[in-house]
Amino acid sequence: MKNQDNHTKSDVPSGHSLNDHIRDLKPIEYIRTINGYLLKADRRSAYAVAQQAMILYPDEPFILSLYGSLQAVLDKKYRSGVDNCTKALSLLKRKKGTGKEMLYPVLYLNLGRAYSAAGKKRNALTAFKQGLVYDHEHAGLLKEVKKMGTRKTPPLSFLDRSNPVNKLLGKMLGKKKPKH
Repeated sequence: MKNQDNHTKSDVPSGHSLNDHIRDLKPIEYIRTINGYLLKADRRSAYAVAQQAMILYPDEPFILSLYGSLQAVLDKKYRSGVDNCTKALSLLKRKKGTGKEMLYPVLYLNLGRAYSAAGKKRNALTAFKQGLVYDHEHAGLLKEVKKMGTRKTPPLSFLDRSNPVNKLLGKMLGKKKPKH
């Protein structure tokens, strides 16, 4: 019989819970488990596994980034979530080795989601666009940018968007004439 995280009952030693079994995973296995839950839209389970992974691997950039994003989105701990995502990017930049460029888009995606959860749309959009610098076809980043939408330019572009004249003109120009 399969459990939600693709482990069979026989994978778990008798007398142990699934959580005990998950504690023995390597970082990549934690990441796969977290992503598996996210693919099933089970963010609570993904967050629980990310919390366990953070105990063993607090300086693993990918785990830290996933944890930070979920922390902001689910627990509403925005500052801590953004800080963890930012720290993950910093850790990755210091890491030696090749192939780390492939991780940047995902880390920026998680940072953008943390900012978005915090209501910081401009910061979120900046993070998403920074991720697109590394992979301009990244589906997750493109989806988030599209989801955020774009605003029309203000009627008088030399004035600030919040200027009362721009607000009034915007409302007047935005109203459609009724069809007869």
